[in-house]
Amino acid sequence: MTDRTLPQGLHPDTLAVREAIDRSQWGEHSEALYMTSSFVQPDCATAARRFANEEDGYTYSRTSNPTVTSFEKRLAAMEGTECAVATTTGMSAILLVALTTLKTGDHVICSQSMFGSTIKLLGTEMARFGVETTFVAQTDVQAWKDAVRPNTRLLFAETPTNPLTDLCDIAALAEIAHAHGALLAVDNSFASPVLQRPAQFGADIVVHSGTKFLDGQGRVMAGAVCGTVALVDKVMGTFLRSGGLNIAPFNAWVVLKGLETLAVRVKAQSAAALELATWLQAHPKVAHVHYPGLPTHPQHELAMRQQNGMGGAVLAFDVVGEGAEQMRANAFHVIDSTRVCSITANLGDVKTTITHPASTSHGRLTEAQRQAAGVGQGLVRVSVGLEDLDDLKADLSRGLDTLV
Repeated sequence: MTDRTLPQGLHPDTLAVREAIDRSQWGEHSEALYMTSSFVQPDCATAARRFANEEDGYTYSRTSNPTVTSFEKRLAAMEGTECAVATTTGMSAILLVALTTLKTGDHVICSQSMFGSTIKLLGTEMARFGVETTFVAQTDVQAWKDAVRPNTRLLFAETPTNPLTDLCDIAALAEIAHAHGALLAVDNSFASPVLQRPAQFGADIVVHSGTKFLDGQGRVMAGAVCGTVALVDKVMGTFLRSGGLNIAPFNAWVVLKGLETLAVRVKAQSAAALELATWLQAHPKVAHVHYPGLPTHPQHELAMRQQNGMGGAVLAFDVVGEGAEQMRANAFHVIDSTRVCSITANLGDVKTTITHPASTSHGRLTEAQRQAAGVGQGLVRVSVGLEDLDDLKADLSRGLDTLV
């Protein structure tokens, strides 16, 4: 029989379509969905070896499943890491990182402008277990360096951030972490491996919310952690299987198929986001646009170098207004006036979504935390989909043009 093993050195776009486990005896072209909780063993001796991890083979879908394995192999190949483990959600992926790399008395350094749930998890929930987190300015490399302590074990960054699209210099943070014996974890949900591969810049751990761009159509919840076999598979994977944080086979299959169109979608959405951001920047009722693809973005040069020359598909803008109350009302007016955009806090969908971060994704934070993150009441976040740009401009104009 002809050897159909994939050759070495394939590009990420090819791996996004082709990397998976071997086909079954039926020769299916589309990867199979194995909806089963357990697997029948040929005999007791084989079962004993497989349960003891002495022989490869599937036993129970909480520990491993062929569909999940295909998703993990494909994502790891796209990220350029040794392996990946799939989780129920993006937040469970971050929880998995925290629970397996930290212990009582350890210290974490984290961006103050990260996703609200991440800030709450690391800053509040992990504090209950004796883990202390210092939040620093995302873009200030010196602030990250100054925050290091003898007990610092993890630097956790998100680039670009949600929702202000601030970037961090991954290579610089990796150098700081490794000089002090710490790990660097990077949340790559916004950029995806299409725009950047953090491991190439020195990140030890890459985290994903597969719910976002990896799926791309807002269908299922999913998460993943990518990295080395020694850390991600042997340590995190063992905890994941014991703790039951594993993804369901159906969800893994949906995201696995979503990866096949990831590059096409992200590139098209990034191009549309740049045009929309440029248009918004010229609108008289927009005070400021946050988008790395714009030359006016303070980290535009870094974005072009670190994100394959693209700004991504997510942008945010501040509406005009005097005082928090009026700015909140103006932001609500713009959002509520849309008829094409979907008012939802999810992102990465082929349908454009629009939301008010201060009352949704960052709504559980204190006002001080929101201010530190730069999330004001007049901020509107847009995740650009695949609709016609003229329709999106008209949709946003409906509210912007009627602001008093």
